[in-house]
Amino acid sequence: MALQSITPEPDALADGHQAVPAAHSVDLRKTYGTGQAAVHAVAGISVAFGHGRFTAVMGASGSGKSTLMQCMAGLDRPTSGQSFVGGLDVGSLDDAGLTQLRRDRIGFVFQYFNLIPTLTAAENITLPAALAGKKVDREWLGYLTEQLGIADRLTHRPGELSGGQQQRVACARALMNKPDLVFADEPTGNLDSNSSADLLAFLRRSVTELGQSIVMVTHDPRSAAYADRVVFLADGKVVSELEKPTADSVLERMRILGT
Repeated sequence: MALQSITPEPDALADGHQAVPAAHSVDLRKTYGTGQAAVHAVAGISVAFGHGRFTAVMGASGSGKSTLMQCMAGLDRPTSGQSFVGGLDVGSLDDAGLTQLRRDRIGFVFQYFNLIPTLTAAENITLPAALAGKKVDREWLGYLTEQLGIADRLTHRPGELSGGQQQRVACARALMNKPDLVFADEPTGNLDSNSSADLLAFLRRSVTELGQSIVMVTHDPRSAAYADRVVFLADGKVVSELEKPTADSVLERMRILGT
């Protein structure tokens, strides 16, 4: 069964002009502390993530991967620079605007699932719609849960699900509102190899067949190989990029970069 298209905005318009990317940053910086104790977690990053593309962000621990994602997603305020979701300047939003952005236009998948333990799987998945005051699209809910293999687990609470099932619930929740962009921060970090492969295969199909835009922070070359492009960070800066990655080509680039 083919995935149903979300019909994303294309990156290149028919007349050859470039459309606004799904997200991009301009000289983004995030500094913690001051003086000699200052840590430049993100040190002037300008990067764009295209519509309908799967991008992996890689780098050693402390390279700025998660900080970059958090600043671009409006989960943290940068020290300076700008980040955009579509054409919207994230830094121009107040707290209410940021809440609306994260609720309506961005989906999140985290390493630790972040499910509410007292809610059922179905209630966790439909929580974004409930918070937005939207009617739940039951057809879309059924479709997502069937594709993710959790349609028979919807009445179970997180404690009654395996780690892989919990992460698939989190993935369905991220896509429930058909967001412009999904940020995934080490989404397979707590999964076994089979569950990891299943989740990554679904994310890959959601890009290829749904046209979803995904940015995934990962340290794993095998996970990065599911992406269309890999962006490598070191010391808070972009130091390299790789198109059409394979696990071997990612490992080789990491060896060259010393990450």
